[in-house]
This record gives sequence, structure tokens and C-alpha cells, in this order.
Amino acid sequence: MLKLVKYNPKEFAVKNAPDNKIEKSVQKIIGNVCRFGDKAVLSYAKEFDGFNGRSIKVKNEEIENALKTVDKNILHIFKRAKMQMEEFHRRQIENSYSIYKENGVIMGQIIRPLERVAIYVPGGSAAYPSTVLMNAIPAKLAGVRDVVMFTPVKSDGKIKDFILAAAAVCGITEVYKIGGVQAVAAAAYGTCSIPKVDKIVGPGNVYVATAKKLLFGVVDIDMIAGPSEILIVADSSAKPEYIAADLLSQAEHDKMSRSILVTTDLSLYKKIERELELQLPKLKRKEIAKNALENNGICVIAKSIDDIFAISNLIAPEHLEIMTKNPLAMLSKVKNAGAVFLGHNSPEVLGDYIGGTNHVLPTAGTARFASPLGVYDFVKRTSYSYYPKNVLSEFKEDITSFALLEGLDAHAIAANIRFKRGYK
Repeated sequence: MLKLVKYNPKEFAVKNAPDNKIEKSVQKIIGNVCRFGDKAVLSYAKEFDGFNGRSIKVKNEEIENALKTVDKNILHIFKRAKMQMEEFHRRQIENSYSIYKENGVIMGQIIRPLERVAIYVPGGSAAYPSTVLMNAIPAKLAGVRDVVMFTPVKSDGKIKDFILAAAAVCGITEVYKIGGVQAVAAAAYGTCSIPKVDKIVGPGNVYVATAKKLLFGVVDIDMIAGPSEILIVADSSAKPEYIAADLLSQAEHDKMSRSILVTTDLSLYKKIERELELQLPKLKRKEIAKNALENNGICVIAKSIDDIFAISNLIAPEHLEIMTKNPLAMLSKVKNAGAVFLGHNSPEVLGDYIGGTNHVLPTAGTARFASPLGVYDFVKRTSYSYYPKNVLSEFKEDITSFALLEGLDAHAIAANIRFKRGYK
């Protein structure tokens, strides 16, 4: 089921070539929302989702009813996950700082939260309350004033109770019943009924991802997420049934999901193959998982542990599991990964829900330069400086030389005019 291959960087390259047809249709929707506001938003909600309501904002009573309806045990799980996440993410909070120098110079950096952030939460069968928690909690810890949520609804105009309950647990009270490109555009530009935001985060289909990409610059975004992926590093100490289950946990997401095993043990690969054949038929989403494994499932047999991590670092996976005898000793070998799960009893699904780390992670090899979503994604930094005239005098010749080297004589004048007219 997993294709056995020799490592070749081209084998693992994720091709994200733009789809001009999709971009063209997304641009049209964005343009109409920009021009016609709520009228366009409601029209597209009816066309794409079947929602024909006139009010797209969720009422407080709907949120209160959801809290009453959702099983108390589910609410307890949400609150426990929130506590776990807050403990981890609180350490990411940055502080402003000032530098006071003996010569009278003052420099520093001010950390301020973004004022308004939108969380996009997919609807329908892909309605995940964990998405609400993972995006809202770091934003709230950062001090974002308004965290709002967008999620599509069908003709009945109802959002799943557990989604609204998750929002309430996170302190979100402003929720809109729209999704798709129209929601992203409305959040970016604002309409009469929807104030514009500073940043949009959260997953979505290819149209939502394209809209976020095209609107970056009008508004900030978290990332352009690709299909989910897992890479498992394993030696002879690993249990085949654990590995098979973890590979399937990613394969069931989407037929484009990637499940990769890297090991030095060929016999382990054969045992895992048998386990996959036993576990796959029992899954509700077995057809999706089977498709993903057959098209994107790969096993690489490496020569050594160093080769294993050379391969892993080149792939830069979203999720990396290390199932070896001494996993903590392997952590220093990891250069590129979104999130790392160490040991035989730290499955990736722990991070999906309640482990405390964030499951919004860089995909498609972008872990080479990108990071998991965190508190730092919801703040902005402003630098400042104060220079007394006598200290500026010490630097004006250097400023003049730099400015003239770059052909910018007005820059030179701006430094020198404080002491004499112009410069020589």
C-alpha cells in the first residue's frame, strides 16, 4: 500500500502551480464583494450554500442555546483543551522593551496586538471545533480586541452547536453565517454589516485558500495551507500497529494527504503493510484513506539514522513522529518540521486536539522557513528611537556618506540641515 522508493527529492516535491481558472473565478467574487458589499455576500451565500437568510450575524441566543444543548462532557473537553493550549502558548507572549544609553539615546520596540482578527471555520462535514480553539486561543492571549468567526451554513441557516459552543468557550461572541470566497473578501474589505479585519486565519478549500492568497496585502493571513502530511521515523523498537494507525490518521483527511515512513528496517515496513490492510477496512473514510495511501503513501528505506534525518529535513513535514529507542536524543537532528511528536505514545492526533501545541502548521515543505501558528502571529511590532542633537552630530558624516553613495542627496541634507544649511 505504501510505495517503496529510494529517496529522490523530486519524488517529494509538492507542485503548487496556480490554477488560472480558479483564480479567475475567485477574483470575480472578490471584485463583486468589494463593489457591492452585503448584496454580493448574500447573493453568493444563496448561490453556493443555499442560504437565503437576510441576517448573517449569529444572535446571542443562538450561542447560549448551543451551550445548553452540547453535552457537558464535550464542554469539559473543550475547556481542558483550552487550558492545555493556554499553558503552552502563554510562553510565546512578547514584551515591549526600551534601551536607555548613557549618551541620552533611547531606542525600543512596542508590541501591540492586532485589533480585529477573523477565524475561518469550514462548515458541513468538515466542521471541526478544534479549528476554533487552535486559532482563537493564541489570538486571545495576544490581546486581540475582536476575534470574530466566519462559517458557512446551508439552507436551514444553522451552525452546528458544537462549533458555537467552542466559540463561546474561547470568548468569541461575533459570528457570521457565511463562508467561501465571499466571507474572506467581506472580512478583508468590510461591508455595511461586517467591519473589516486586520488578519484572516483558518483552513478552507482551494477557493478559500486562493482568496486568502489573492487578498494578502489588503489583509494579513496565516498561511496558504496544503494537504495534511505526516512523516514517521521508526526503528526496530516501533510497534507496527501504532505506525499504521498514525499513517491512516492523516490519510483519512483527504485523498491528497501524504503519509510517509522512513526507516532502516525493511522487515518493519512489511509488518506495517500488513497492519494497514487490517486497519483500513474498519474506517468510515476508508475510500479516502485508501486513495491517499495508494497515491501519496511512501516508504523510504534509509541506510542509517543520519540518512533518515537528512531525508526528513529535506521533506520538511508538517507532522514528524519519531518512534525510536531514544527519541529525545533524536530531537537535535530535526531542522525542518512543523511539529514533532516524540516516542511511541505521542501520536500526532494528540497535537490535533488536546496536547497543547498548535495544529495550524506549515505544509508542503514550507516548514523550511515557516512556523506553527502562535501568539506572535497576532501582534505587530513598532520600533522607536530618540537621539539628542549632540549624538546626531556624531553620526551625520556617516549618514551623509551613506546617502551620497546611494545617490540620495535629500537624505544627506535632512541630517545636516540641523547643524547648517545643506552640506558640503
